[in-house]
Amino acid sequence: MASRSVTLGIDLGTTSVKAALLGAAPGDPSEFVVLASCARAARAEVAAESSAAGPQGREQDVSRIIQALSECLAALPRQQLQNVKGIGVSGQMHGVMFWKTGQGCEWTEGGPTTVFEPRAVSHLITWQDGRCSSGFLASLPQPESHLNVATGFGCATIFWLLKNCPEFLKSYDAAGTIHDYVVAMLCGLPRPLMSDQNAASWGYFNTQSQSWNLEILKNSGFPTHLLPDIAEAGSVAGRTSHKWLEIPKGILNISTSVQLAASMPSGFQPAQTPDPTAPVTYFPYFGGTYLGVAASLNGGNVLATFVHMLAQWMADLGLEVEESAVYSRMIQAAVQQRDTCLTITPTVLGERHLPDELASVTRISSSDLSLGHVTRALCRGIVQNLHSMLPFQQLQEWGVERVMGSGSALSRNEVLKQEVQRAFPLPVSFGQDVDAALGAALVMLQRSLNQNES
Repeated sequence: MASRSVTLGIDLGTTSVKAALLGAAPGDPSEFVVLASCARAARAEVAAESSAAGPQGREQDVSRIIQALSECLAALPRQQLQNVKGIGVSGQMHGVMFWKTGQGCEWTEGGPTTVFEPRAVSHLITWQDGRCSSGFLASLPQPESHLNVATGFGCATIFWLLKNCPEFLKSYDAAGTIHDYVVAMLCGLPRPLMSDQNAASWGYFNTQSQSWNLEILKNSGFPTHLLPDIAEAGSVAGRTSHKWLEIPKGILNISTSVQLAASMPSGFQPAQTPDPTAPVTYFPYFGGTYLGVAASLNGGNVLATFVHMLAQWMADLGLEVEESAVYSRMIQAAVQQRDTCLTITPTVLGERHLPDELASVTRISSSDLSLGHVTRALCRGIVQNLHSMLPFQQLQEWGVERVMGSGSALSRNEVLKQEVQRAFPLPVSFGQDVDAALGAALVMLQRSLNQNES
């Protein structure tokens, strides 16, 4: 394996951090092989830094995320890390964190454990954050964009902080997603750099002009100095400024990001007036194209809520059971229960196009109350909710011929896999838990191979 073709992909997800090493296949540089991969649970959820956020606040400890990232990389083969020539980075969209430029991390130099630790950073306020009420969002200026602004979007969160915690914002001079932060720290960037995909996910970004709505934001008192610079997804963000674990100094870094999504036909342009009731939104993709995205707020987190509820009920009855054991047992029960008449609408978090929608359970009968019935109905409801946002018929019209399922919720849940196959009568294939990291590494590998060919 020629060392020039080894690339590292990193995915900083909501619940876990993943890393993968890719290399060109021996004898065929157009193909790739997975050299190694690793995933670590982040366990980063913490209480909101501002009490004004209320119970709707959703924040994560950045130090825990970086710790999980370091553990992932430490588990990869040292020799392969030494051969890394490029790094691709992806992560959870919409969220925002803040830091002080030049002070955002501290490097521990020397030996095989050279790592960076966050300093002078805020919590990550995630895409799941619900502090921006419908009334508050209605008070914000109308964006010059084809995308609506929703709670959990970076710019909406900054507007909320400007109104409710203005002193908080004065402590920082840079902002970005969690993966923007990692790239900035690795490359020693004087200002954060954000892909156009992530900028669109923050709101107040025009994808045609590739620019922030600066005039609109300035007129509303928005701290525009916090906004990152913009780069096309897949472009080079910089080079590593330090040796990182076994990865040499001077390696290229790129930042990519992307959620049920289908690539739109070449030449497609979304309407420039946002439709707040539309379940599908359009985000920039590579090469000036767009992805049609049904970004449901109710997925694996709903299953986690159900598991926590069951564990809490048992604790109230004096029975202590690990949530991991509860999850395993309920999936086993649902695998045996192939069908049910019970119907669960799982929208406990609403949806961006239906923010006030709540969950419901209907068609309840005494014969459908087993754990298997309820879990099967819940998994089916999660998939059906997604299908209602982006139906099979729409996918057909767009020319979609195959469904590719990835992510931890699917990789660990046979029932969800069955329900996806039931809802989408197309060839369906399921990837690995580290697919997002593999995708980031693949983009970087393809870039490396193209450069070598030229």
